[in-house]
Amino acid sequence: MSAASAEASAAVMPDLAGRRVHVKVPATSANLGPGFDTLGLALAQYDELDVEAGGDGLRIEVHGVGAGEVPVDESHLVVRAIAHTLAHYGRELPPLRLVARNAIPHGRGLGSSGAAIVAGVMAAKGLLAPEVEISPDELLELATELEGHPDNVAPALFGGLTIAWVTPEGPRHKKLMVHRGVSPLVLVPEHEMSTALARSLQPQSVPHEDAVFNVSRSALLVAALIQSPELLLAATEDKLHQRYRAEAMPETDRLIRVLRAAGHPAVVSGAGPSILVLASDPSERADAMRIVEEAAETPWQALPLAVDFLGATVTPADED
Repeated sequence: MSAASAEASAAVMPDLAGRRVHVKVPATSANLGPGFDTLGLALAQYDELDVEAGGDGLRIEVHGVGAGEVPVDESHLVVRAIAHTLAHYGRELPPLRLVARNAIPHGRGLGSSGAAIVAGVMAAKGLLAPEVEISPDELLELATELEGHPDNVAPALFGGLTIAWVTPEGPRHKKLMVHRGVSPLVLVPEHEMSTALARSLQPQSVPHEDAVFNVSRSALLVAALIQSPELLLAATEDKLHQRYRAEAMPETDRLIRVLRAAGHPAVVSGAGPSILVLASDPSERADAMRIVEEAAETPWQALPLAVDFLGATVTPADED
């Protein structure tokens, strides 16, 4: 947003007291094998948020995932994202009542932090509307400023398969519709994985042939996901990041090897330790669930999920 448009927005800024919005944000899986920091997929598992401006101070309730664990003060990631967005448009954080109902696992490579950031940005968008209109590019830029990378926040915002990249003018994305035959399966372990730790295992440079390998597989993966699911096994091969992180999540690595040996397109979901299987039909997904049940040495939760095609939504609370 230009300085002039920011001043114009400030001039018509509404009184937010009494405004109530409902936000719904999907889980995401980033990388998808070869598409490191670029490709992301929205999945039909959701965090939901009710926000009301006004009252006395900040009140936060968290239900479901993270209840009793995440902070309930100004450091809560959703609140930080609301404050960040409002500040961009010249407003301070008002008193808020926030009720979060979370279903996206934390620390499992399913975009929970990205979803929280997107929830906050979308809540601010809803509170400011209709006086302030926030464009898709502005939503992506605001969310990326907090997340650091656009590959998780882009599919959370827009749904479907997203390609994200960064330009001198800011982050950009392209949304693509996924072939109806693609049947995602997410396998979630009991243990968490730090994204910072996963990134620390990544080398600063890789062999030229590995880079070329991933360029070819990333291009093929886009074609496989939107047109030719039968190519998903070859299209999900990777040489840039998964093998370097394997030592930090040995059972994830082992199960991926078992699944791929059986012909299933299995990859690390995001930074892990969850596994994403991009099955080409429901029967293949069922077979992958059976293999993991037989081969796993620790408990794993199997989540057969649809692709979310809508992305994050925000509505006035009285319209839910």
